[in-house]
Amino acid sequence: MKSTQDIAQLHFEHQVWGKELAFFADELKSYENRLEELVTASSDHDMLARLEQFQNQFIRQKEVIDQLDRDIRVHEQHLAKLAQKDMEAAPSDSGLHDHMREDMNQFRKIYGDLKTEFFQFMGTWMNQ
Repeated sequence: MKSTQDIAQLHFEHQVWGKELAFFADELKSYENRLEELVTASSDHDMLARLEQFQNQFIRQKEVIDQLDRDIRVHEQHLAKLAQKDMEAAPSDSGLHDHMREDMNQFRKIYGDLKTEFFQFMGTWMNQ
């Protein structure tokens, strides 16, 4: 059975994840603005092709953020029902949360790698 304390811990983790995702979404807006600036400043076809790749990757990351956020909200609703009814969590409940945690860790890694790659690209482009 999930205790109120267990549910509170999962809820806390959801809150942290939600704030992280909101931050990443906001960060992506800044990167997209920078992309627009770079596109208007360049006529180099190779560079424009690379900027388009970044744009596509940013779009995909926004889709992943939306899906993760949706998953968190659905699981949060489930936890709220559990807390309200003080009922036992389904055996798959902790497995679901563990899976969501792994998804968040994977997203952080992929997003961090993309961010590093984008900054390296901008550094290289600005030094040309």
